[in-house]
Amino acid sequence: MERTYEGEGAAALAGSAAGPLAGHLGAFVGSLIDQQFTASVVYVKAQHALAFDGWLAKRCVVLADLGDVHIDRYQHRRRRRHHRILLETRRRERNHITQLLQFLRGHGACPAARIEITAADDLAARYEQHLQGQQGLAAITIKRYRTIARRFLHERFGCGVVDLRTLCAGDMIAFMQGRAKSLQPPALKCVATAMRSFLRYAQYRGEVAIALAAAVPTVAAWTTTPAVPKAISAEHAQRAIDSCDPNTAVGLRDRAVLLLLARLGLRAHEIIALQLEDCDWDSGHLRLRGKNRREQLLPMPIDVGAAIATYLQQGRPTSMDRHLFLLSRAPIRGLRQGAIGTIVRYALQRAQVDAPHRGSHQFRHALAVRMLQGGASLREIGEVLRHKSAQSTSIYARVDIDALRSLAMPWPGGAR
Repeated sequence: MERTYEGEGAAALAGSAAGPLAGHLGAFVGSLIDQQFTASVVYVKAQHALAFDGWLAKRCVVLADLGDVHIDRYQHRRRRRHHRILLETRRRERNHITQLLQFLRGHGACPAARIEITAADDLAARYEQHLQGQQGLAAITIKRYRTIARRFLHERFGCGVVDLRTLCAGDMIAFMQGRAKSLQPPALKCVATAMRSFLRYAQYRGEVAIALAAAVPTVAAWTTTPAVPKAISAEHAQRAIDSCDPNTAVGLRDRAVLLLLARLGLRAHEIIALQLEDCDWDSGHLRLRGKNRREQLLPMPIDVGAAIATYLQQGRPTSMDRHLFLLSRAPIRGLRQGAIGTIVRYALQRAQVDAPHRGSHQFRHALAVRMLQGGASLREIGEVLRHKSAQSTSIYARVDIDALRSLAMPWPGGAR
């Protein structure tokens, strides 16, 4: 009864609007309901929208002039005397009004946000298009490279004209030194790789010297071989899986995700990208969109298929979104970057597991280690993990200590 009352109350609030937003608040409330916000949340958002509508009406603001500046002015409006507003309340108020403004813009009711595009932004966008059309990199890699290139261009040229012919080796060194203050060596290596990629693109355009990419400093890692993979033990992985509550929608989703990590060794972004149509129930296969836009069919283990089917039947929210796994809270949509790591972290906390680290990749490493200990070759492991290069799989040779002992030469003068 309470949910129905609040839902009807939100609709009544929208109907009582008399300002410039009067013709749109009803649709706004309807969109919130479609996104499966709870009735109480919809009611609160409708209250803020109605108050904002009244404030706009008093100041004779029309929709054609509505913009972000009005949200700033609204938040700094004069309130009742001795009526203090908590910082968290102000933050939530701004979020609600911003959501309303985005809805109005999406429906063409008010002008789009004015974004000043600088020469650096334009060049970074063209670089991104080049990566998409010519390099075939993963979307997340392209986004990272563009972000790094854009930051470099803004630091070097600001909002002015970008003249790549004025770049020199000192600019590369200064940029990398600035990043080194806040990044660890693995992340700094990614920055160096992105910078070399951007400079090769600039060379392709004929705007920089051939040797400039070589001027990007090499990041010292103080090791000649990759680190030994940190894999979660089979017992701890099973405890994490068993910690998911099968009586809740979130528990059903998290269990299916963890099984995909443990049984198939999927990467986090591969799970996020899964669509409903990627599950071929007739043949028992799972279609995967991996790195470099490659699609592969993987056999679906029985326990994985059962967990996904249970989630679809009993836990997945009703939504037009075609992603296999959805958020549990409104707005209902596909999982976002970082969600898989969060699922793993909470599962390890519930299971009281002190794992090597909290990321999802430890399940992938664990699958490789179990295969190696079971007698699988590195080539077979590489095929299961979908490695493009055999070098990526070679790191697991260092995990099998017993096999490596047989290759060790006796220490000179030691026991015989």
